[in-house]
Amino acid sequence: MGVVISALVTFWVGYLIYKKYKPQPVLFMGGMVMMWLAAVLGIGQILGAKASTGSVFFDAFEFMRATLSSTAGKLGLNIMSVGAFAKYMDKIGASRSLVRLTIKPLLALKSPYLVMSGTWIVGMLIGLCINSASGLAMLLMITMFPILIGLGVSRLSATAAVATTLCFDWSPSDTGTILSAETAGVDPVFYWSHYQVPIVAVAFVVVGVLHYLTQKYMDKRDGHVVKPMEVERVQDESDNAPLFYAILPVIPLALILSFSSLWITTIKMNIVMAMFIGLFVGVCCEYIRWRDGKKVFADIQAFFDGLGMQMANVITLILAGQVFAKGLLCMGTINAMIEGSKGLGFGPMAMMLVMVAIIGCSAVVMGSGNAPFFAFAALTPAVAAATGLHPVLMLLPMHFAASIMRNCSPITAVIVVSSGMGGVSSFDLVKRTFIPMIGAMIVTIGMTFFFYYTGY
Repeated sequence: MGVVISALVTFWVGYLIYKKYKPQPVLFMGGMVMMWLAAVLGIGQILGAKASTGSVFFDAFEFMRATLSSTAGKLGLNIMSVGAFAKYMDKIGASRSLVRLTIKPLLALKSPYLVMSGTWIVGMLIGLCINSASGLAMLLMITMFPILIGLGVSRLSATAAVATTLCFDWSPSDTGTILSAETAGVDPVFYWSHYQVPIVAVAFVVVGVLHYLTQKYMDKRDGHVVKPMEVERVQDESDNAPLFYAILPVIPLALILSFSSLWITTIKMNIVMAMFIGLFVGVCCEYIRWRDGKKVFADIQAFFDGLGMQMANVITLILAGQVFAKGLLCMGTINAMIEGSKGLGFGPMAMMLVMVAIIGCSAVVMGSGNAPFFAFAALTPAVAAATGLHPVLMLLPMHFAASIMRNCSPITAVIVVSSGMGGVSSFDLVKRTFIPMIGAMIVTIGMTFFFYYTGY
């Protein structure tokens, strides 16, 4: 019964969103309806005994409160600080200075879409040091996004390339990588170097080419004209910021990369700290430039406005997605799908495909990669043993399927954050990410078959 109810509610939610209803209240309502029905029908419970308010009706609201508190204090604070910093950089003209500095040599390539594909590859490499997909996307939206727009790429194409820069959670320090390796009983570094790296190496070529072809074709289909930004000085004084202001948007990224396992480990750095340090440096530069404390302090309001905009548009959508995902979990839908697949009698590779499909669909519907993978990873050794498959060859594609397919979900954090900062619809954005991510899935599954049949 839970599966049927979940399917009906999911269809209803999808239909309303397709009809242009505001996604946040639709997702909230869908999730709460499933939570209440699950509790009333005895299918599942909303909160544990210790966390419960004593009322099934109130428990759904308590879950929302606890989730908002957790999201706003962790991921939400990162999102708000980065969005606010980007707005301040735009206010003082630093973003335009970055474009002015870099656009001429990049124009010499005579291919803005090639630069866009290169941005995706560089982002994947940086992802070895920054394990947060949304965190990395936010940093690249500050630095690379304005450059791509300046080269003439559309906002949707530029956002799609940035949003998918960590479609493979392939860092040896990534929690999913560590969980996969430990569950499979292999060393994490061995798991990374012998299994993850070969897949990503192939994906560099395949996904890079697909981004190039897909975004170029869709821009042309949508009537977008590739027109590089004029770099001459303009009337607005804020746009005529000194050329050295180009350094300012890069400061947070430089801080995060420098004070990491990549270089300096004695000093700890996080995204929020990096943004506030970047803001401080920007304010100092502005005072030196204008010598007007009243104006400089007034311009900081752009940072505060950015905080509020991210909370209103981005954090609320992430929270709504988490409420909807909770409803699915209460209904037992995902667990029912896995238990049902166990009794189908598939062979080892067919069973791997079933598990990958379940994880991929769950990532799209729930708007999360980690949630479904972490929930089902513990079941994998038993499923693999029953089919005679090495656990690595089931965990590996499941892990990558979760991180890949979250980029096809309009309610996942990295898509919501990127679309919010890029000024585009998250639902339009996933139309641009779908084809490259399907390519990434084909590479993952194809390489897994290669590992299986070669005994790698």
